[in-house]
Amino acid sequence: MVINMKDFYNKLCLLLLEEYFGSIVQCIGNNLMYGTKTLGAIHFETNLSIAKIKEALCVLIKYGFVTYKQNEENVEYTLHQNKIIMLLRYPRYILFAKTYCGDEGEIMLEEVLKHGYIAASEVIIKTYKRIEQTPSKSVEPLSIPNLKKVFELLVKNQFLMHSTSFDTMTEDTEKPDYNLPDLDLAAISNVLEGENIELSDSKIYWKVNFDRFTQDLRDQIVISAMTKRFDKNAGELMRQLINLMYLRTASWAATSNPIPYTEIKEEVKKLNYEDLEHFLDQYLRLLEEDSTQFIKRVGDSGGGQYSVDMKNAFKQLTWATLEHIVTERFGSKAARIFRLVRIEIDVNLEQIQNLAMIPAKEAKFLTYTLSRENYIQTEEMKKSGTSSGPAKAPYRFCIDLTKIVEMEIEHCYQALYNIIKRRDHESTSNKRMIEKQLRVQILSANLKEHGATEQQLADIAEMMTPSETEQLEKAQNAIKKLAATELQIDETLFLLTMYFRYH
Repeated sequence: MVINMKDFYNKLCLLLLEEYFGSIVQCIGNNLMYGTKTLGAIHFETNLSIAKIKEALCVLIKYGFVTYKQNEENVEYTLHQNKIIMLLRYPRYILFAKTYCGDEGEIMLEEVLKHGYIAASEVIIKTYKRIEQTPSKSVEPLSIPNLKKVFELLVKNQFLMHSTSFDTMTEDTEKPDYNLPDLDLAAISNVLEGENIELSDSKIYWKVNFDRFTQDLRDQIVISAMTKRFDKNAGELMRQLINLMYLRTASWAATSNPIPYTEIKEEVKKLNYEDLEHFLDQYLRLLEEDSTQFIKRVGDSGGGQYSVDMKNAFKQLTWATLEHIVTERFGSKAARIFRLVRIEIDVNLEQIQNLAMIPAKEAKFLTYTLSRENYIQTEEMKKSGTSSGPAKAPYRFCIDLTKIVEMEIEHCYQALYNIIKRRDHESTSNKRMIEKQLRVQILSANLKEHGATEQQLADIAEMMTPSETEQLEKAQNAIKKLAATELQIDETLFLLTMYFRYH
């Protein structure tokens, strides 16, 4: 059976719903993929009980995957697949929170992601209990005021925002609210001691600001690209330019408003980068004159004015990614042809053979391969004034960037679907051994606490046979590799989707 590549987007969404929320939520998600539905329509099409459907819809609404609106007769439910795909990026979001807000911030964001939306006091209570069970390496001692400061830091960084209308169709059009409520620290302390009291902010909910994390991932890609292309000073300069961009330009603008040289110089002075401060003019010229054109000089007043061109940055990064994919799939000579067609825009086969400096037969084969795999497109060149006889019409080659990006996004969905299925297969196949190893570890830890001898601990360890240990290690290594590959493919997917956000 041939599967349409576009089906993998839906299949991946359903796989993620099943992995995180179970088969009933997946079933409702599958039903809503084919359009907006009422509760009655879902019940009729799925044959599930109304109670189970309502429960599944509550879960989907809570996590922002489904929104609803009331019309004259019924409530209609709509699925948002683009938000389900974000489940792949949760580990990256948590890493950002850890980087900016420490271990406590990491745990707090994890709790908000886990619950969909939650009150600030409840986040602090859950974080306190988790840290108490597994002590943090943080310098700050565990206390409610310190956890309150971390929560405030998450809000200050705009990682969290008010969840005022999490269940309506207008959610994305509302202006984010970051106003912190007054938290009753004494009441939080009493709850931790076991008292059953209602907290003052129990009805004020917070949720993750996914747009902010998307911006951070976008910025990280651009900064990393500059670092790899030149050095860490160029990357740091790019970071400062992006920070200055935020002060004067809308977050998702294609190009920033002009940034004066004097402001760039002031920002760089605050950093501990002596080389960058000393050679700032040279670095700015380097970035400005580079073929990637991530930044452009847009004025000469006050030492010069510069603009960050995000639209062009992601176009150049997309071209580089596609060239790398062509190299990996078909070799460096095919990549040379791909690059040539890109630069020359419209070339015929004879020109490719001459300009690419590849033997005619090989150039013909590689051009045909790239054309067959849709990396280059062919167009018939019709000469005016010629008869419509059986004469052989010449062809020219060109690249439809939009079409190739769409194709590669679909390839990413397929690869992610296959990886997750394979990872699940590895876990299921070795479930018995994984559980056995866990029992051995728990038993060993308990005996250690009660002062067991080295011999007793060695006897416990021998419960796992050498062949079982070897097989389990093999499976665990495979799962780790698959998880790492999943992150890499998602990074490529994110970059390609950013291209469409700007074009």
